[in-house]
Amino acid sequence: MQVALFVGVAIAFNIGIYIWMGPITGIEFTAGYLLELMLSVDNLFVFILIFGAFCVPRRDQHKVLFYGIIGALVFRMAFIFAGVTLVERFEWILYIFGAFLIITAINMVRNKEEKERSPDKNILVRLFRKFMPVTSDYEGDAFFVRKPGTGAKAGKLILWATPMFIALLVVETTDIVFAVDSIPAILGITTNAFIVYSSNVFAVLGLRSMYFALSHILGAFCYLKYGLAGVLSFVGIKMLLPLTEPITGMDMHVPVEWSLVVIVAILAVAIGASLLKTRGTRTCPVIQRKVCPVGKDVNTCSALRSLEEKGEVCEGANCPGVEKLKEDEGEH
Repeated sequence: MQVALFVGVAIAFNIGIYIWMGPITGIEFTAGYLLELMLSVDNLFVFILIFGAFCVPRRDQHKVLFYGIIGALVFRMAFIFAGVTLVERFEWILYIFGAFLIITAINMVRNKEEKERSPDKNILVRLFRKFMPVTSDYEGDAFFVRKPGTGAKAGKLILWATPMFIALLVVETTDIVFAVDSIPAILGITTNAFIVYSSNVFAVLGLRSMYFALSHILGAFCYLKYGLAGVLSFVGIKMLLPLTEPITGMDMHVPVEWSLVVIVAILAVAIGASLLKTRGTRTCPVIQRKVCPVGKDVNTCSALRSLEEKGEVCEGANCPGVEKLKEDEGEH
């Protein structure tokens, strides 16, 4: 229901842009919003892995996503205005963005496995833990608690972070990585800062609702990654085409209307093929192997189990994120 509400508000906003800013600007918003929305759906799978690795109770995932979305809006605003300013001052940077998108698309297709989300592999988390200790277990839904210190600070009440806050840090840094891919993509459609940021805002605002609405059927989108790779490749090529104008003697600009048609067509084919592939099972064998590798059952696959549990926090080797924090707790 909330997903429909956010999409409906985005459509109403898009209609307003058509009326007050013109049809071309309206189409730019439509294309940008669809692109960012589909990239967000692909990102949801990574959030499942993060919550599984840290065994964030399902009842508390709302809170992590809420603050994660606030952070995403702030960081993306900074990235977008920096990107637009660079493009306005150095137009040639669009060619670098175009080449980057093509490389990203190739890597998206070639990467067979999702990287493990472990706190010791996140630079920001490692830096944070040098300044603040982290509890070995969750303290309700708190990000920070006051507890007696250890070692040199034994007997004193000090501020500790909880695994909940570490999971939030990983979500935030992961979204920054996502923004590095998505913002150059939408700049290939329009450099209007208002359209770029507003389409990002509407796509990101619905992220929390989409997560809980789609988390149990994300495995059905078997070929979404390939569709997104196709879209990023198209946008990258579109950004590089003006380089061929001195050779061809032709105007190689691709109208935004055609960009929207191509993006919708690629995504429709990818989603349609996915649903045909997974009809009846709602699970793509390839994605299933990524979530729960061969040789492990559901009971030892933290990402799958975290979607099924009713709020319990798992322990031990079944929860690699929390287990790593337990190993290092004695250092503080």
